[in-house]
Order: sequence, then C-alpha cells, then structure tokens
Amino acid sequence: MSDLCFQDGQKVLFIGDSITDCGRRDVAAPLGDGYVSLLHDLVVASWPERSLAWVNKGIGGNKITDLHTYLGDQQNGVSPARFREGYHEVLTWATTKITPQLLLITPFYISRDRAGHSWRSLVLNLLPEYIGVVEEMATEFGARLVRLQPMFERQVDYRPAETFCPEPVHPNRTGHLLIAREVLRVLSEA
Repeated sequence: MSDLCFQDGQKVLFIGDSITDCGRRDVAAPLGDGYVSLLHDLVVASWPERSLAWVNKGIGGNKITDLHTYLGDQQNGVSPARFREGYHEVLTWATTKITPQLLLITPFYISRDRAGHSWRSLVLNLLPEYIGVVEEMATEFGARLVRLQPMFERQVDYRPAETFCPEPVHPNRTGHLLIAREVLRVLSEA
C-alpha cells in the first residue's frame, strides 16, 4: 500500500444514498455501520499519525438517479442521459464552490443472472451505461475512480452473490468491507 492521498487535517466527506448512509443518522451515528465506518477504521489502523475529519452525509433514498425506477417506469425514471446530466450538474456545482479531491464510485449490482429476461438480467444489461457515465465524469473532473462492478464480479466467481449482499443492491457487512477495501486501494494509489 502506498501513501494515503489525504493529508493531516483534511476533511473526508461522503455523499450518497442508503449504501453510504447505513444508519449514520440513527443507531450507528455518526459514520454508519457500512463502508464509510470500515474505511475510517482501516485508515486509522494504517495511518495512525494522520488526523482527518470524517463526515458522512449519505441519506437513504437520496439519488442522482434510480435505475430501478427507470426500468420499471421509463416515463418517470432516470435514463442514462438524465443520469449524466444530473451527475455533471452536481460535480460542476461542487467544483465551483470548493476545490475537492473527488472520488467517484461506480454503481454495482451483485448478481450473475444474465440469462433470459429476468429483472436482474435487465438491470445487468443496462448497468454499463450508468457505469460509463461515472467513468466519463471521473475523467472530466479529474476524480479518482472506484470500479465496484468488476470487483464484485470477481468475488461472485468464487462465492454466491448472497455472500456479499442479501439482494443485489444493499451489501451486508462482507460487501461493505469489500467496498471499503477497494476505496482504500484507490485512495492510496500513487
């Protein structure tokens, strides 16, 4: 592992949905009990001399888009084009207000069901378009990029998807640990 990209005294802010929130406004305050708190613990263990302020502002239900809604109701859902527009708008706003070191995390869907016309295979077939948007935004805004879908796909080569996620979207503790480990890997790359 190289050095962490954050310097002493910096603030590490997380913004996201239920996967980021993970109880941070309730019993698991202030960081939640998911990848954010696990990442915090990994950083503290690896860089004890580094003093960082950790803030989790994830809110369950918050979204730039909702892939599930788009597949179920394309008139009211968010297409990949609208996802791109919304993501670009948020990142433009953030980078004009402050000068953040951005880290973007691609969407993921933990399933191997690509056969036929099941709901899961529909999501997996559309997911690359949304992932492509995040990759595009990372390039445009000079952000570090965490690619979760390929990481989870490697994992499900060896274990059932339920090992990491009781359903394809909300990881269990093992899934959150994998996310935290992958985020840390990207944050500590030269």
